[in-house]
Amino acid sequence: MSEQRAPGRVYLVGAGPGASGLLTLRARELIEGADVILYDRLIAPEALDHARPDAELLYVGKDGAAGKDLSVAQEQTIALMLERARAGRSVVRLKGGDPLLFGRGGEEAQALAAAKIGFEIVPGITAALGAGAYAGIPLTQRHLASAVALVTAHEDPSKEGSDIDWEALARFPGTLVLYMGVRRLDAAVGALIAGGRSGDEPAAIVEAATLPHQRTLRCALAQLPELARKASVRAPALTIIGAVAELADQLQWRAPGELPLAGLSIAVTRARAQASALAKRLRALGAEVIEAPAIAIRELALQPLDPAPYDLICLTSANGVAPFFDRLASAGCDARSLAHARVAAIGPGTARALFARGIRADLIPTRYVAEGLLEMIAERREGDLAHISRALVARAREAREELPQGLRALGIETDVVALYETVAVSPPRALIGAAAGCDYITFTSSSTVRNFLDALGAAEGGDPERLRARVVSIGPVTSAQLAERGVSVDVEAERHDIEGLIDALLADVQAHGGAAGIKRP
Repeated sequence: MSEQRAPGRVYLVGAGPGASGLLTLRARELIEGADVILYDRLIAPEALDHARPDAELLYVGKDGAAGKDLSVAQEQTIALMLERARAGRSVVRLKGGDPLLFGRGGEEAQALAAAKIGFEIVPGITAALGAGAYAGIPLTQRHLASAVALVTAHEDPSKEGSDIDWEALARFPGTLVLYMGVRRLDAAVGALIAGGRSGDEPAAIVEAATLPHQRTLRCALAQLPELARKASVRAPALTIIGAVAELADQLQWRAPGELPLAGLSIAVTRARAQASALAKRLRALGAEVIEAPAIAIRELALQPLDPAPYDLICLTSANGVAPFFDRLASAGCDARSLAHARVAAIGPGTARALFARGIRADLIPTRYVAEGLLEMIAERREGDLAHISRALVARAREAREELPQGLRALGIETDVVALYETVAVSPPRALIGAAAGCDYITFTSSSTVRNFLDALGAAEGGDPERLRARVVSIGPVTSAQLAERGVSVDVEAERHDIEGLIDALLADVQAHGGAAGIKRP
């Protein structure tokens, strides 16, 4: 009879209002150790970068505006949480803001208690505090507001009537903060004014609080719904009502409009392990980034590798550097064993990964493709590379054959070792739709093209026209794959690396006169 595993433990963790830097140390510690992470729609993608490579990441977000097909029902979320915990796994339930404030964390804790599964509740910075701080609006201030009330404008639709006493809130002598109220702003403002709140009272709506593309709109309470409509305010957004809202003009510490990608949404389809550097750079430039990884990197079985027979060692991707050194170590070797050979790196990212291991690449082509490296070797074949007789190409399992074939054509005996493989992953349907509807979508390899378009086809009927974003390609090989799939490329990087892709994207935005020229009607 098989031994029954003891239940795991569940951690109900608040991830904060959006900015990844506002994640608590305890939250990060639990994310790093979790076997399973169930995460919501508004979780900062960088928070998931702390997860173990083998952790199971399950999207359980809800999007009331998108309909049931793009949301995970609360009952399903609780069932997944209980199932994984009963299997003896450590589960982090990662929730935006604070888990017990309008986050249904109490319901989840009740379900865990009823199932006799141990749990811990980890508080997070709630959205109201984040929005106030990042908009320069203190929710309390001597002589202006000595109390603050947090109210959800989105109640349980199955309830009969409302638990909110709008007349009492209208009389509340302090700051009101309305959560989840974009679609109900007219009704909420109308109820407050009807209850006696002055329509001239200062008010503000803060969209995407703490994120690079945060917007703060301020006006009199009565004018707020119309201003929100004209400005096309969308969730997540909070409304702050009270005299303190007027302080935003004095205490605004984040200068709006300075970042070149502010107001634009950009999808990243790279593997999660690769995406963080690109996503981080795009966010630093002001973009809203949707990470919808279409591939994952999986190292192949570890086999010892002795580099002694080779005069030239070529690494084609930064993804191969770690498994390459793992194989050296398995053979009892380290960086010193490469002293006799020339080392070639395709792309600065690969060169940086090698340098971090103590190896300065001898050959880095100016064109970051196999053909660029072959041209460099051919030019120096009669010079300092004349002695090269045997080469090793360390790469992915499935890769273009141009490099090994080209080396053999130059008279160099060439072996190929596969270090890793790219495997298709299907992003959650909600992320596929969100990525396809961004202002831009980036593709950094042929495999990201194939796998994302396959996932889009499964979710959206296979029509390339469903890809409404402007398409950014890292180079001609990726562009050729897009063309083969019937997708037009709007932007192609001249330098085939991440910095080149970002430069090309920035140039396209500038050519269109900024974000306003890119945004679709």
